Amino acid sequence: MNSRGIWLTYLLLTVVLHVILLSIPFFTVPLVWTLTNVIHNLVMYLFLHTVKGTPFETPDQGKARLLTHWEQMDYGVQFTSSRKFLTISPIVLYILASFYTKYDPTHFLINTSSLLSVLLPKLPQFHGVRIFGINKY
Repeated sequence: MNSRGIWLTYLLLTVVLHVILLSIPFFTVPLVWTLTNVIHNLVMYLFLHTVKGTPFETPDQGKARLLTHWEQMDYGVQFTSSRKFLTISPIVLYILASFYTKYDPTHFLINTSSLLSVLLPKLPQFHGVRIFGINKY
């Protein structure tokens, strides 16, 4: 996430997802915002908190194979600029989705549970923790 232009690319991909969903004729604006939020958070959860290891050989003698990408990011140092960006972006998307759905209880519940599912694993207290043994190996 420290590469040049990656934050802009990330934001542009999120906007492109939103525009693609808006172009579907029978989707309402509140539904599109909720879908954008849920799809974004699902993809973030899968890529950052489910996938373990690295796609290439690392000099750490296999230590990275048991860690998720979030745990490997910035060598495990908490509160770096990349981690802050990836923590704040779902929150901003959640606020936008809540606003544009006019705080409808159904959308609000879906958006809140989606946000919590992607924010809780980012907390430093959950570094290396596997709840109920899920994703242990």
